[in-house]
Amino acid sequence: MRSITKNIGSSYSEPEKGEIKISDIKKVLIIRPNHRLGNQLLLTPLVQEVIHMFPNCEIDLFVKGGVAHPVFENYKEINTIIKLPRKPFDNVYKYAKSWISVKRKTYDLVINADRNSSSGKLLTQLAKAKIKVFGEVDETIKEQYEDHEHISKYPIYNLRHYLSKLGIENDTSEMPLLDIKLSEEEISKGKDILKDIVKNNKNTICIYTNATGNKCYSETWWETVYSRLLKECPDYNIIEMLPIENISKINFKAPNFYSQDIREMGAIINNTNIFISADNGVMHLASASLIPIVGFFSRTKKNTYGPYGNGSVALDTNETNIEDWFTEINRILK
Repeated sequence: MRSITKNIGSSYSEPEKGEIKISDIKKVLIIRPNHRLGNQLLLTPLVQEVIHMFPNCEIDLFVKGGVAHPVFENYKEINTIIKLPRKPFDNVYKYAKSWISVKRKTYDLVINADRNSSSGKLLTQLAKAKIKVFGEVDETIKEQYEDHEHISKYPIYNLRHYLSKLGIENDTSEMPLLDIKLSEEEISKGKDILKDIVKNNKNTICIYTNATGNKCYSETWWETVYSRLLKECPDYNIIEMLPIENISKINFKAPNFYSQDIREMGAIINNTNIFISADNGVMHLASASLIPIVGFFSRTKKNTYGPYGNGSVALDTNETNIEDWFTEINRILK
């Protein structure tokens, strides 16, 4: 599919410089057909960027299954979330209807948020819009920004660069963070739940020991980290967030909790001081709950998926050791 779609967008005729004004952008379609929690959370910075650039716009999101509605629940600028079935043959009618719905509407701006998505490129081509950003990263962006590889950042750099070519002033503000926009009420409820777990008023460290496939560290690895945390952080509660499979790599030694409501999970995490985990969707949820993250990477690229902002750090465990990890943990806690 990548070979077939690699040239899509090459024949697209861009508007002339000066032809488009910010006030012209009122209807925006953002395409990210992926169902995973992490990838939908990683889309939140681009949505914030569009809202910031075009404050009077309405946004449609085109995603695949997953949990987009709770992730974007407090984004009032989002008009419609178009959800593909996770697999085409789960519901052929609904799958086709989702694609056709893109063709039926007219947008001012369409953004393919994933340069590696063949369906994203096809949908961008299919959509009716004045401006189309297909997702390929310009070489000047790679030369100018060291963090251009990050999956949340390059679509923003790309959009800014593209719009500057159309005569719209280039935005040089800091990158938006992952953010699910927790309300004060949600955060207050999360505080009450956390207090019921720890039964005291001490600060809290939250760990998440699960991950998918070969991103998951062993029980021995996590037991070593947990023991070191107990030794170095005696003044902190240490709690473990559990996955839906009810798995604990430290054999349930720490007080733990689980919720099926991702906003409730985020609200509990927001009331802790640091979140420690391997690379996974829940790590991105913690990041989008606006607390510092220590993310461990051994297979995926930390430059692409690493947490950023809030004092967070991504550590490649193939190149660092436990002393390095606790230097960063202590830096954040202090």
